[in-house]
Amino acid sequence: MEEITNTRVLFIAGFGPIVREAAASRQLYAQTFGIPFKEEKGGYLHTEALKGAQTFALWPLSEAAQSCYGKDSWPSDVPVPQAWIEFDVDNVEKATAELESRGYRMLVKNKKEPWGQTVSRFIGPEGLLVGVTFTPWMREET
Repeated sequence: MEEITNTRVLFIAGFGPIVREAAASRQLYAQTFGIPFKEEKGGYLHTEALKGAQTFALWPLSEAAQSCYGKDSWPSDVPVPQAWIEFDVDNVEKATAELESRGYRMLVKNKKEPWGQTVSRFIGPEGLLVGVTFTPWMREET
């Protein structure tokens, strides 16, 4: 792969879903997760209050399927995600229970991954594979 001359990526400046159902997305991210958004004209919600991504990865669909379903193919009855996002939370089990109580169907619940992360995942209203996680090596030492 050829590198663009004199161009170097410094950090992820932003990430977010392109929403089709604004109310459903607002419900998940602003109300359920409590992310403090500012609203601009046209319903554009944004925040600069969250810390940036600790990881940017190109996750093969077969690996995502393996993590969620234990097999290499994504089920035909579940929308194929176009991207993934994970939110590290204080308590994965409590966050999972809260999400389920609000009607989100978990694909995987409170799973300890081989690399040490605990995760629950579901498909968000815009088709993102959304995870709530506990990632020990990304936590600041206290």
